[in-house]
Amino acid sequence: MVEKLFREKPYLEETEAKVTSVNGNRITLDKTIFFAFTGGQASDSGIIGGIPVAEAKAQEKEIFYTLEKEQDFKEGDIVKIKIDAEKRSRIRRLHSAAHIVYMIFTDKTGIKKLIGSNVDEKKSRVDYEYPESISPMLIEIEEKVNEFLARGYEIKTYPSKENPDRWVWECNGVKMPCGGTHVRNTFEIGKIRLKRKNIGAGKERIEIMLV
Repeated sequence: MVEKLFREKPYLEETEAKVTSVNGNRITLDKTIFFAFTGGQASDSGIIGGIPVAEAKAQEKEIFYTLEKEQDFKEGDIVKIKIDAEKRSRIRRLHSAAHIVYMIFTDKTGIKKLIGSNVDEKKSRVDYEYPESISPMLIEIEEKVNEFLARGYEIKTYPSKENPDRWVWECNGVKMPCGGTHVRNTFEIGKIRLKRKNIGAGKERIEIMLV
């Protein structure tokens, strides 16, 4: 089982790890800072042992890395991991912003259930079942979110007491399950812009972009 350093150290951009298995150009490591797509958050980009990673795939408690070309790694080798720091920074900000948009939207509408979500370095989104266009309330929600971000609330992430492999995101007393990467303070996010998108009858999407 890989030790997922990106949870406790989401700002760490480089580290070394031991290769625990090799199958062609597919490897596993004993620890990693390289996030693999899960929970709607995009995978990191970067290199392992000087070779670009083509795919990072999470399977149960393991992460498999497919490298772009053949390599001569052996089990037990120590390799350097380096991620794209700018991409990680944007994902951290956009992921935390998505949670806060969810908080404000829930306060406004009482709706808690999401039907979808996604985060990459360009934008994040949250999807809801909603009977009409959310456009009339979007300006108000955007203003409230930006006011909240500017107050500089602390953001904490930590393992659940019930299941240490499940993590919790917490801000201003609100807790949500999440094992992704996040900023430490809302002020780091900066300002955001919201956009409404209709994704089908009775379904509304809020897209979140950094300004």
